[in-house]
Amino acid sequence: MFRSRSGVAAGAFLLATSLALAACSGGGPEDEGSDAKTLTLWHYEGPTSAMGIAWTKAIELFKASHPGVEVKFEEKGFEQIQQNAQMILNSDSAPDIMEYNKGNATAGLLSKQGLLTDLTAEAAERGWDKQLSASLQTTAKYDDQGIMGSGKFFGIPNYGEYVMVYYNKDLFAKNNLAVPATLDEFTKVMDAFVAKGQTPLAVGGAEYPAQQIFYELALAKADRAFVDDYQLYKNQVDFKGPQLSYGAQTFAEWVAKGYIAKSSAGIKAEDMGVSWTQGKYPILISGSWWYGRFVSDVKNFPWGTFLFPGNRLHPGSSGNLWVVPEKSKAKSLAYDFIDITMKPEVQNLLGNSGGVPVAADPAAITDAKNKELIDNFTKISGADGLAFYPDWPAPGYYDVLVSGVQGLISGSKTPAAFLDEIAKPYQENLADLGK
Repeated sequence: MFRSRSGVAAGAFLLATSLALAACSGGGPEDEGSDAKTLTLWHYEGPTSAMGIAWTKAIELFKASHPGVEVKFEEKGFEQIQQNAQMILNSDSAPDIMEYNKGNATAGLLSKQGLLTDLTAEAAERGWDKQLSASLQTTAKYDDQGIMGSGKFFGIPNYGEYVMVYYNKDLFAKNNLAVPATLDEFTKVMDAFVAKGQTPLAVGGAEYPAQQIFYELALAKADRAFVDDYQLYKNQVDFKGPQLSYGAQTFAEWVAKGYIAKSSAGIKAEDMGVSWTQGKYPILISGSWWYGRFVSDVKNFPWGTFLFPGNRLHPGSSGNLWVVPEKSKAKSLAYDFIDITMKPEVQNLLGNSGGVPVAADPAAITDAKNKELIDNFTKISGADGLAFYPDWPAPGYYDVLVSGVQGLISGSKTPAAFLDEIAKPYQENLADLGK
């Protein structure tokens, strides 16, 4: 699930160009049934990530079990699909299956618009509904308004994810610092680094990582009722209430104290991750989707992880979804591919490559670090501690949060102004839903 926002404009141009060329090609549609001879598949996982490794294996197994079928795999950027999904899926050049972000503002919106295939019958027939726990099914099901948690299956997740703290053990040991157990201890750790002239946190303010830090801080004051209100619209959310106010004010304080560099407002997720792998920062707060890549890329120092200190709730959910566009020309083949990704061979490989599988054999996960990663996810999900992500509640909310948190980092926005800015589109979305 590596996410990169670089080249959004270029990505939009290339996708628009490919759609135009396809429209001029005059090729006729293939049979939607099992006799289709081509499966066009899109995903945005880096080849060395746990998911990228697992999906490569799934493609290999699919080809072996479907002789004569060509797999046209195209790797897309997360932002390419995020920005252009409606245009893509409204065209005759939609892929047969693709990875897509979960949540009301993404998969929910597309399901409401009739752009995704209802997978409920396939989920029951193939047993996917039995392999996914109730908490993981939350992001797979959407009602008629596109709100997650109930209704029909419009996507199938086959891994889990959550936000955690990655740390450089050498830099901690050099400064005689222990893994913090509380938020107060965490701030003292960061104070110790600042006192030595070291910015503690690697942060990507130009993309998703910074807003997830803000959300972790808000969750420090939250309970399940707040999450249900914010994400599922159970009750009205007070944006000046204790949760979001604490998140915004504390985030701004972290910038003022030097925990977060002001220059990080323009840093993308990729550059954040690379800087941490190079040992330039002692701490990085981000998701489990980095884990497999760090296993392969970090060569010069030992590292570990811990959950955000003191929190019972954490950003996280099922992983992204395999969705089948309504205009898919090979739906039967798409269902077969999803089924393969849920098989033990692929799920166990995912777990042993640094991912969080949903249907692996625990005894087949051999690496101690990977077991820790999976055990922490099991601990969080078992305690109903998955709080989803801050950008999910409203269409376009991702960009609103990116811009807002960048303002907190640069100092151009006060916490109060930031909260007003993110409240407006949230409330507008509620009005559109009749809430």
